[in-house]
Amino acid sequence: MSKALRFGVVAYLAASVLFTLHSYFLQGQDLTSSTQHLIARSWTKPGQAVFDVDNIVYSNQVMNWKNTNDRSVHEVKEDFLIHKIFSNTLQPSKVLPYYFKAIRDFDPEAVTITTLITFDRYPVFSKLVTNYQGPISVSIHINDDDMRDENMSKLHDMYSSNPHMKEFVDVHVVVDKFDRQFNMWRNVARFFARTNYFMMLDVDFHICTNLQKHLSLDPESRRLMRAGSAVILPAFEYVDQEDGVNSKTFPKNKESVIKLVQQKKLTVFHDFFLKGHNATDYARWYKTDSVYKVTTYQHSYEPYVILKKEGTPWCDERFVGYGANKAACLFEIYISGIDYYVLPHDFLIHQSHPYKEETRKQERKYNRNLYRHFQEETCFRYSKAFVMANLWSTPKAANIKEQCNKIKGFKQVVAQLDKAR
Repeated sequence: MSKALRFGVVAYLAASVLFTLHSYFLQGQDLTSSTQHLIARSWTKPGQAVFDVDNIVYSNQVMNWKNTNDRSVHEVKEDFLIHKIFSNTLQPSKVLPYYFKAIRDFDPEAVTITTLITFDRYPVFSKLVTNYQGPISVSIHINDDDMRDENMSKLHDMYSSNPHMKEFVDVHVVVDKFDRQFNMWRNVARFFARTNYFMMLDVDFHICTNLQKHLSLDPESRRLMRAGSAVILPAFEYVDQEDGVNSKTFPKNKESVIKLVQQKKLTVFHDFFLKGHNATDYARWYKTDSVYKVTTYQHSYEPYVILKKEGTPWCDERFVGYGANKAACLFEIYISGIDYYVLPHDFLIHQSHPYKEETRKQERKYNRNLYRHFQEETCFRYSKAFVMANLWSTPKAANIKEQCNKIKGFKQVVAQLDKAR
């Protein structure tokens, strides 16, 4: 009897240890597939949970600087570091990196789509994820108001509704009271992207081709990307907005696009504002089979670009709201010495949706004034850097000379800087 009892005790202890180890490794797997996102304090049904956003603490994680002897010399809490990184934004603002993290380890040479959404764009975002099936880094803004918990619940529902989300999408949540900090949201998505290249894409654009395959088969485009140049996908929209609702009907190759353009069913995106996309030179795109350089850059140019993550300037976070935010970002990138090239076979089509025109009108007016001052400021800042670094007479300064020489008194200031050096 005693032997049987001892055997039973040993078996029980062994089973307990195995169960504990099993639970431990399962938890470890969960933590590698997604970070410790918020757990609902209560949950009754989809879209109706309560989250403890105020008390979530990521600052238990630290950035640790070590010397050559691998000894810690300085530690900074993550919350403090993130506040510094995004210090030009409206504050207080809570950034929750990798709120959900994709389970895949991505190829460093892949292109991560970086985009930004609010809860009303979840359905179209889900379509983008299913269509691309590649790395995506998305900033999701949750307004810190009475709807916060409901919108957090919707985020969980959205992420669990599409199996491709868990496989491909890193979600970074921004919680604050400030709507439309577009450039800050862009920077968050880019900062936490996990590949060497990123694509700045608005969520309501559909990538109609197999972009990843085309890039892998195009050595010239890859060479340009590795050298730090930007590559562009031309953007189109349907003349009849009803035709642009269902992305399943969109053309999948360049020949079909040209045919629809000739039939006047498809047109350049926002053709009523030609400065936004004209520099892409669509007439040349229709005829070419090779990547080509943008030679007529305009300061309002707003293409959809793929860029190298390292070495590319960040988007200025002072631009809040509609108007000029992306143009300002791309202008600084261009005058920093990064050339723009157009991919010959890939393209985007806009998925139709209504706009809040009154809101856009007021915010565009403010940002238009800000952009004028921003152009001058950026031109003088980069010209000083180029002169002091002995780069003013190199090809890297060609773009800044082309754009900034139009500013009254700019050449004289640069001459004085050169003389003073």
